Amino acid sequence: MSSTSGRIVAGALAAVFAVVAVGLVALWPSEDRARVGALPPGEIVGATVQRVTGEGCEHLTGQACQLATVTLTSGPDAGRGSYLALPSTQFAPALQAGDHIRVARNTSPDGPPPALDDPERQPLAFVDFERGRALVLLSFLFAVLVVVLARWQGLRSLIGLGVSLVIVIGWMVPSILSGHPPLAAGLIGGLAVMLATTALTHGLGLKSAAAMLGAAATIILIVALGAVAVDLAHITGMSSDEAGVIDARGQGQVSIQGLVLAGIVIASLGVLDDVTISQSSTVLALRRASPGMPAGQLFREAMVVGRDHLGATVNTLVLAYAGASLPVLLVLAGQGTGFLDAIEFEQVAGVVVATLVGSIGLLAAVPLTTALATLLAVRTPTARLARRRVHAH
Repeated sequence: MSSTSGRIVAGALAAVFAVVAVGLVALWPSEDRARVGALPPGEIVGATVQRVTGEGCEHLTGQACQLATVTLTSGPDAGRGSYLALPSTQFAPALQAGDHIRVARNTSPDGPPPALDDPERQPLAFVDFERGRALVLLSFLFAVLVVVLARWQGLRSLIGLGVSLVIVIGWMVPSILSGHPPLAAGLIGGLAVMLATTALTHGLGLKSAAAMLGAAATIILIVALGAVAVDLAHITGMSSDEAGVIDARGQGQVSIQGLVLAGIVIASLGVLDDVTISQSSTVLALRRASPGMPAGQLFREAMVVGRDHLGATVNTLVLAYAGASLPVLLVLAGQGTGFLDAIEFEQVAGVVVATLVGSIGLLAAVPLTTALATLLAVRTPTARLARRRVHAH
């Protein structure tokens, strides 16, 4: 980036990195965090269901109950047998012999906890099924396919994915629970994820610089537009049970509406990376194929590819949101609610707002990134472009 425009882009990119670094430090999670969970008290341990009957538990959970004999598989009582009572399968999961579950020891306010071998006093509480084995297997299969098909590029993508999860789960979520504004945490976290994944997956160079700046500008646009849209549409974020739990147990320490905005930013990141890298790569490929092409024509030709890519990308984003809200749509359709009436409900309106804001951001990202990449490409010697591997989509 020896040209004037290259130095300007490098300076702007350095400024983005600096803002993210300062933001990560300023919004660093504290030890004092809101407690918003509703899990049962006591240590959560694993257990294996040995058998399930419907007798001897009516006084605990009502008729058609499930009394499961289990063996604890972790914790201080690993290897010991115990009992677990659940309501009928209409109101609780159906347990079967061989199921691996997670349980917590019940406590008694008036005395010691029930003995593990006392089925009359409900010694254990059901928490959830153990899903670690299935998740590990699917993750391993996914990682193997990525590395086999994409090789070194795939390995770097997996590393970038790991860094993204660390930023979101290890920094952003604790930062929000520490009382920092979710919108600010979402903005800084989103920028950090974008910079880390792009740098790790595609390296630092002309292609990545244009993609990073285009994505950074788009994220800022999504945040600004999302804040206005959420306010105009009166999206409170209180339409889900989880939001109610966070609001009640967090004692107002966490902004629910801010969580909606942060969610919109994070949900747009994956598609945004694809769009910006693809457009930057397209510009470089066209420049290599036709070094004498004027900047205006280079931009127009790259936008032809961008428009094709954008149609499929927006469709992907819309369908992803629609799939996530499918249960709500089924409930509304089942009670005879028309489409125009359904979108007035916040459960649906929130999804519509998130979809439209994210899609507008993607629409803006294509010409913005294409223009930045064109600006750099026409001022970079073709010999230098030829040595750079471009993104094949």
